[in-house]
Amino acid sequence: MLAVDHPRYRWVALSNTTLGMLIATVNASIVLISLPAIFNGLHLNPLEAGNVSYLLWMLMGYMLVTAVLVVTLGRLGDMYGRVRVYNLGFAIFTVTSVALALDPFDGGGGALWLIGWRVAQAVGGAMVMANSAAILTDAFPARQRGTALGVNIVAGIAGSFIGLVLGGVLAEWNWRSVFWVNVPVGVIGTVWAYRSLHDSCTRRPGRIDWWGNLTFATGLTALLAAITYGIQPYGGHTQGWTSPWVLTGLIGGAAVLAVFALIESRVTEPMFPLALFRTAAFTSGNAASLLSAVARGGLQFMLIIWLQGIWLPLHGYDYEDTPLWAGIYLLPLTIGFLAAGPLAGYLSDRFGQRVFASGGLLVMAASFAGLLLIPSDFHYAAFAALIFVNGLGGGLFAAPNTALIMGSVPAALRGAASGMRATFMNAGQVLSIGLFFSLMVAGLAGSLPATLTSGLTAEGVPAATAQRIAELPPVGTLFAAFLGYNPIEELLGPDVLAALPPQNAAELTGRTFFPHLIAGPFHDGLVVVFWLAIAMTVVAALASLITPSTPRADDPVSRESELADEILPAAPLIPATKAPEPLT
Repeated sequence: MLAVDHPRYRWVALSNTTLGMLIATVNASIVLISLPAIFNGLHLNPLEAGNVSYLLWMLMGYMLVTAVLVVTLGRLGDMYGRVRVYNLGFAIFTVTSVALALDPFDGGGGALWLIGWRVAQAVGGAMVMANSAAILTDAFPARQRGTALGVNIVAGIAGSFIGLVLGGVLAEWNWRSVFWVNVPVGVIGTVWAYRSLHDSCTRRPGRIDWWGNLTFATGLTALLAAITYGIQPYGGHTQGWTSPWVLTGLIGGAAVLAVFALIESRVTEPMFPLALFRTAAFTSGNAASLLSAVARGGLQFMLIIWLQGIWLPLHGYDYEDTPLWAGIYLLPLTIGFLAAGPLAGYLSDRFGQRVFASGGLLVMAASFAGLLLIPSDFHYAAFAALIFVNGLGGGLFAAPNTALIMGSVPAALRGAASGMRATFMNAGQVLSIGLFFSLMVAGLAGSLPATLTSGLTAEGVPAATAQRIAELPPVGTLFAAFLGYNPIEELLGPDVLAALPPQNAAELTGRTFFPHLIAGPFHDGLVVVFWLAIAMTVVAALASLITPSTPRADDPVSRESELADEILPAAPLIPATKAPEPLT
């Protein structure tokens, strides 16, 4: 085992934590692109109303748990050792991957098994995500910190893009392989972490902020769960925002989070040190991170729906092949991010973080504007160029913004700060699903019913049947497109199709009728979604440019000890040990 001050140790820490971040974030998007294969493997019909909840919780359960737990687990890293918590997280993640791959059930039972174990897996992922940036900040000197964090954070965010391609390839073979792929990497990473990493910073033991943890977990879970159910139809409405349960979750969750903020302002050792927000760099960096996560998360979902539900079928791809090809056609997004991310981290060490962070967000905004200008049935070269530019902007932003946040906090609070940063990112991802899907459903609700009615009756479908289908909640149509699924045959039923002329029935159930039908309404919703993404990235760019009016007084590096003692006044320092015992 290398000593903490050995020149090679920092690169060992960078390699392992980068692998950990990569596997934790790949796991979120690999399921996203593989859902059609998972639903087919479990024999679940995505058009049945009850199955929409399974789909949403498979998508959002992992992100919700990581958003809730990363701050607590980062704080535990500050108290008990960041490496110990990180190592345990790697092990938990690996074991739960095996459980997911061995799902013994079918139908709804199989879906609940996956959702439950995904929640458990998210605990391990949150341990890794909460402490990796803090471990690197401890290991690297300030002059190299931007480069190291750049590689690590780029790997984390790039994982969400890489998972799209990897999931498409693996799902083509077998849906269980999207979970098995984590196992060998997890075993190697876990053994490597336990043998090679050790805490390189003094730590402060302390008490767990139980009331803060409880109110934070309760409030954020209620809020994000309400957003999840708000997407689904309720009481004859296209969405569920008027449901008593949804309103209770939104209002009650916000109220509990307000109580949480009050508790954190009064306790001696808070889990969420609110005093850090008095640092301009920390506040503006996290605000930009939240807004960009919402915009980026929404982009992924919209692009997948666009490709799998419309563009690929129109260009001759069978529905069962669309997940694979959607991942392949999204490669320019990944390439752009990977090209810019490490370079931006290196350059930000030399020239400062703010110009790269804000510039990257403006590049992203420009790419959203470009996507608004292309038609639903686009030329791929234009589409590829625009998503490459979007990835480029995201890569320019990610590493400098993370270095700005992590470099602005005292060493004793880097675990908590890393968890807070991850919370904003993960909460942004969950919010993006609720926000963008709601806006898209609202856009579809205005034009889809008339389009469905006219399109179906033009092919000889009885007016009453066409009207009944047109009145179905548009969220079902949206999820069908998201899963690359042609719902027309099932919506009409065999009796209606048998009564139609054969050529009309073949046209209705072919590859092009459904994509042509929803292309116009989808583009109407897309306009609303991308304008919101533009607004968010521009506001985030302005937040990134915020600088203290008196740099010396507000510079957190110059007053690290003062701020740390203010937040943790009674915690004695304990020197780092070279080989901590595993946390059990």
